[in-house]
Amino acid sequence: MTEVLRLADEIGPDRLSTTDVAKAVGLSQPAVFRHFPTKSALWLAVAEDTAARLRESWAAAEAQAAEPQARLKALIRAQLSAVAGTPALPSILFSRELQVENTALREVFHGLLASFQQRLVTALRDQQAAGLLQREVAAEDVAILLTSLVQGVAIRWTLGARGFPLVEEGLRLFDLQMALLRTQEDVSDGHIQ
Repeated sequence: MTEVLRLADEIGPDRLSTTDVAKAVGLSQPAVFRHFPTKSALWLAVAEDTAARLRESWAAAEAQAAEPQARLKALIRAQLSAVAGTPALPSILFSRELQVENTALREVFHGLLASFQQRLVTALRDQQAAGLLQREVAAEDVAILLTSLVQGVAIRWTLGARGFPLVEEGLRLFDLQMALLRTQEDVSDGHIQ
């Protein structure tokens, strides 16, 4: 699976062929089809492997940070680190393969996004319960803002030829976003003064 992701980054997910995969792993094209009967099945295996690795990294991040603020930041860091370590991910998410041709692949990534957002919601609600974040803003909405932040910085990183440190930039923007959501004594009528 690692080789497929490397190739997807190198030549693009939509241009990737089973011939490319076969050459990269030292097999014949028919041998690839013995393992994966279709190209869609190959992509599905890549998605499931990626999903398993992401869930493991999220669980490890949560386990290392018991306090809700640290847990939330650790989840964001884990997600940014995963993108930095697998630079093909943004391209795959916006590929024709995912958006048009492979419904099963799209469902895996959609489920993965929902799972990540739910972990964020849990950490956000814990912060709200502790009085650390504004309660007027739904945790689900903040989770969407945070996943959008990760996706946006990843796209900017990809389009910018990876010209800045993704994790550091993402965490800088995360800290800024969270500062805007923290409870403050000078909040009146929902506006920070």
